[in-house]
Amino acid sequence: MGLAEEIAAMRVGSGHSGRLLGEFRRAVLLVPLSEGEDGGLMSGWQGGVRWIYAFTDEEALARFAVARGAAAGAREWEYLAILGARLVDAVIPTVDGPTGVAVDVADEDASMLFPPVVGIVADAYAVDAQPDRAEAV
Repeated sequence: MGLAEEIAAMRVGSGHSGRLLGEFRRAVLLVPLSEGEDGGLMSGWQGGVRWIYAFTDEEALARFAVARGAAAGAREWEYLAILGARLVDAVIPTVDGPTGVAVDVADEDASMLFPPVVGIVADAYAVDAQPDRAEAV
Protein backbone atom coordinates (compact mmCIF):
# COMPACT_ATOMS: atom_id res chain seq x y z
CA MET A 1 0.00 0.00 0.00
CA GLY A 2 1.29 3.50 -0.78
CA LEU A 3 1.08 6.68 1.26
CA ALA A 4 -2.17 7.90 -0.29
CA GLU A 5 -3.81 4.55 0.48
CA GLU A 6 -2.50 4.55 4.08
CA ILE A 7 -3.85 8.09 4.56
CA ALA A 8 -7.24 6.94 3.23
CA ALA A 9 -7.21 3.96 5.60
CA MET A 10 -6.41 6.21 8.58
CA ARG A 11 -9.18 8.62 7.65
CA VAL A 12 -11.81 5.84 7.65
CA GLY A 13 -10.49 4.33 10.88
CA SER A 14 -8.91 1.15 9.51
CA GLY A 15 -5.32 2.37 9.28
CA HIS A 16 -2.37 1.86 11.56
CA SER A 17 -0.16 4.76 12.64
CA GLY A 18 3.04 2.72 12.31
CA ARG A 19 2.26 1.73 8.72
CA LEU A 20 1.26 5.31 7.92
CA LEU A 21 4.53 6.70 9.26
CA GLY A 22 6.51 3.99 7.45
CA GLU A 23 4.83 4.81 4.13
CA PHE A 24 5.37 8.53 4.74
CA ARG A 25 9.09 7.98 5.34
CA ARG A 26 9.43 5.76 2.21
CA ALA A 27 7.31 7.91 -0.09
CA VAL A 28 8.79 10.22 -2.69
CA LEU A 29 6.99 13.48 -2.02
CA LEU A 30 6.73 16.45 -4.35
CA VAL A 31 7.45 19.70 -2.52
CA PRO A 32 6.81 22.91 -4.48
CA LEU A 33 9.48 25.58 -4.44
CA SER A 34 8.48 29.05 -3.35
CA GLU A 35 8.67 31.87 -5.82
CA GLY A 36 11.19 34.59 -5.29
CA GLU A 37 14.86 34.84 -4.64
CA ASP A 38 15.13 32.38 -1.77
CA GLY A 39 13.75 29.43 -3.79
CA GLY A 40 12.99 27.61 -0.55
CA LEU A 41 10.32 25.04 0.00
CA MET A 42 6.76 26.33 -0.12
CA SER A 43 5.18 26.38 3.31
CA GLY A 44 2.53 28.09 5.38
CA TRP A 45 1.93 28.90 9.03
CA GLN A 46 -0.90 27.61 11.20
CA GLY A 47 -1.08 27.42 14.98
CA GLY A 48 2.52 28.52 15.50
CA VAL A 49 3.84 25.73 13.26
CA ARG A 50 5.41 26.05 9.83
CA TRP A 51 3.89 23.43 7.51
CA ILE A 52 5.92 22.34 4.49
CA TYR A 53 3.53 21.48 1.66
CA ALA A 54 4.14 18.04 0.14
CA PHE A 55 2.19 16.00 -2.40
CA THR A 56 1.91 12.33 -3.26
CA ASP A 57 1.76 12.94 -7.02
CA GLU A 58 1.67 15.64 -9.69
CA GLU A 59 -2.15 15.58 -9.83
CA ALA A 60 -2.39 16.44 -6.12
CA LEU A 61 0.17 19.22 -6.62
CA ALA A 62 -1.84 20.55 -9.59
CA ARG A 63 -5.03 20.66 -7.48
CA PHE A 64 -3.10 22.67 -4.88
CA ALA A 65 -1.86 25.09 -7.56
CA VAL A 66 -5.43 25.62 -8.81
CA ALA A 67 -6.68 26.10 -5.23
CA ARG A 68 -4.01 28.80 -4.81
CA GLY A 69 -5.36 30.65 -7.83
CA ALA A 70 -3.22 29.27 -10.63
CA ALA A 71 -5.13 28.80 -13.86
CA ALA A 72 -4.93 25.23 -15.10
CA GLY A 73 -1.86 24.99 -17.33
CA ALA A 74 -0.94 28.66 -16.77
CA ARG A 75 2.60 27.96 -15.61
CA GLU A 76 4.67 25.08 -14.39
CA TRP A 77 5.39 24.88 -10.70
CA GLU A 78 8.91 23.83 -9.88
CA TYR A 79 9.17 21.20 -7.19
CA LEU A 80 11.64 19.02 -5.37
CA ALA A 81 11.10 15.25 -5.29
CA ILE A 82 12.29 14.05 -1.87
CA LEU A 83 11.81 11.07 0.39
CA GLY A 84 9.61 11.77 3.40
CA ALA A 85 12.40 10.49 5.65
CA ARG A 86 14.86 12.97 4.19
CA LEU A 87 12.35 15.76 4.59
CA VAL A 88 11.88 15.15 8.31
CA ASP A 89 15.42 13.97 9.12
CA ALA A 90 17.51 16.40 7.06
CA VAL A 91 15.36 19.38 6.03
CA ILE A 92 13.25 20.10 9.11
CA PRO A 93 16.32 20.42 11.37
CA THR A 94 17.49 23.32 9.17
CA VAL A 95 14.26 25.30 9.57
CA ASP A 96 13.82 27.79 12.40
CA GLY A 97 10.94 26.97 14.71
CA PRO A 98 8.48 24.07 14.88
CA THR A 99 7.98 22.55 11.43
CA GLY A 100 5.75 19.75 10.19
CA VAL A 101 4.65 18.38 6.83
CA ALA A 102 1.19 18.87 5.31
CA VAL A 103 0.50 16.20 2.68
CA ASP A 104 -2.01 16.71 -0.14
CA VAL A 105 -3.57 19.76 1.55
CA ALA A 106 -5.78 20.65 -1.42
CA ASP A 107 -7.63 17.35 -1.07
CA GLU A 108 -10.06 17.75 1.83
CA ASP A 109 -10.72 14.02 2.12
CA ALA A 110 -7.17 12.86 1.44
CA SER A 111 -4.92 15.25 3.35
CA MET A 112 -2.81 14.39 6.37
CA LEU A 113 -0.64 16.42 8.73
CA PHE A 114 2.63 15.08 10.09
CA PRO A 115 3.27 17.44 13.02
CA PRO A 116 6.61 18.18 14.66
CA VAL A 117 6.19 15.62 17.46
CA VAL A 118 8.25 12.77 18.88
CA GLY A 119 8.16 9.80 16.52
CA ILE A 120 7.81 11.92 13.40
CA VAL A 121 10.67 14.39 13.68
CA ALA A 122 13.89 14.07 15.69
CA ASP A 123 13.32 14.65 19.40
CA ALA A 124 15.46 17.81 19.32
CA TYR A 125 12.88 19.39 16.95
CA ALA A 126 9.70 17.92 18.46
CA VAL A 127 7.41 20.31 20.30
CA ASP A 128 6.37 17.58 22.75
CA ALA A 129 9.85 16.25 23.59
CA GLN A 130 10.66 16.08 27.26
CA PRO A 131 14.14 17.25 28.24
CA ASP A 132 16.36 14.39 29.36
CA ARG A 133 16.19 14.24 33.16
CA ALA A 134 19.96 13.68 33.32
CA GLU A 135 20.55 16.94 31.49
CA ALA A 136 18.15 18.81 33.78
CA VAL A 137 20.04 17.87 36.96
